[in-house]
Amino acid sequence: MYGTLITDVKARQVYTNRGKPGVEVTITTQNGAEGRGMCTAGVSMGTHEVDFSYDGGKKFGGKGVGRAIESVKNKIAPVIIGMDAANQAEIDAAMLAIEPDAKIRLGGNAVAAVSAAVLKAGAKALGIPLYRHIGGAGAMYLPVPGVAMAAGDERYGGGITTPGGKPTMSVMAYGFDTFSEASYACWEIHTRWAQKMKDKFGGLPNVRDFISIPKGVYSCDREIWEDMLKIIIEAGYEGKVGFQMDVATDTYHNKEDDKYYGLFDKTPKTKEQLYDFYMQIIKDYPFVIIEDPFNEDDYETTAALTKECGIQIVGDDLFTTNPERVAYGISKNAANAVLLKVNQVGTISEALEMIQYAYKFGYGVMPSDSRGEGAAIADYAVGINAGSVRESAIGDRGNRFLEIEEELGSSAKFIGARGLKGFRNQQRAEGKL
Repeated sequence: MYGTLITDVKARQVYTNRGKPGVEVTITTQNGAEGRGMCTAGVSMGTHEVDFSYDGGKKFGGKGVGRAIESVKNKIAPVIIGMDAANQAEIDAAMLAIEPDAKIRLGGNAVAAVSAAVLKAGAKALGIPLYRHIGGAGAMYLPVPGVAMAAGDERYGGGITTPGGKPTMSVMAYGFDTFSEASYACWEIHTRWAQKMKDKFGGLPNVRDFISIPKGVYSCDREIWEDMLKIIIEAGYEGKVGFQMDVATDTYHNKEDDKYYGLFDKTPKTKEQLYDFYMQIIKDYPFVIIEDPFNEDDYETTAALTKECGIQIVGDDLFTTNPERVAYGISKNAANAVLLKVNQVGTISEALEMIQYAYKFGYGVMPSDSRGEGAAIADYAVGINAGSVRESAIGDRGNRFLEIEEELGSSAKFIGARGLKGFRNQQRAEGKL
């Protein structure tokens, strides 16, 4: 199509908020539209994610992405220049056909950054919002958002590998009529929480970030949840706001004795004990989402918890946005939602394939911007009509959601608790629990 053909591809290394360099790609089309996509590694990463290309050596701790940049410039750009940016699937397929094991040889970070940049360039070249380019006329649902609360993995020993600050605790605002109302509730709760943490141990107040809990402040995570619940009640949102927790459990898992160390408190736990622990805290506190409750290959125990607990169980390291792992998890009834991180699998097209498969079997999809998507995660979420999103109620991401809500006007829909998988959260929102 005239005007949407790709005329230029640029790539460079950029600093990111994840503490590691990222690959940023800029795609320019014939009519002057420009799309930028960025890909970076997460704080914690599952072992089944697509491999990234790094430079090694001393600079940037070996995590420089110069090799990935060269892949974009010398191998990918010559192939996709002249192709139609509005045809995402065709371009993604062309990248993956450049050579055998293209994502490994070119770098998953190179491929993902190009794919995201093409998506944005295509939308701009067509003159439509990104969410509309992704989801067409059916893109109208705004997800249940949350706001970051507590992080810090050193409080009870630090885990087996590098937990990257996990478990992280957030709150999800589901008991409201509009996204903007949910957004405000998150802002108010986080503002109160930040002040409480400042009073408690000097934690710095801020507008959207997790507050890292140092060693010695709490003796166990139950004390954190008690304080979180008090804040929700004090703010007047009991029954409208619940807990979300990203456990990243695999980083606490000792494969030699199959126990979890330093997780939630100092006591080592078998998976059976951990299972019972989850069931108890779901009864005691308003949990609506738990992410990666067991190690990344334990589909069976995750399935059992999903069946019994009645809340949204999200697979991140369990699924890695990979259609094959999602299909296997679905066959086992493991979890009931998939965390969406496009660069875990490589391309936008592969991620969209996974999303449609998950929806077909009744699973939810929960987008996360932890790999460089930034405010565009709002467009991703609305584009796929996601029921929930990681954090994103306030800050740049929240602003984009509010902008989309305004653009959609009377067609914007916020279904709250019904956007969450499971039934306990819906009953809680309706005052039945």
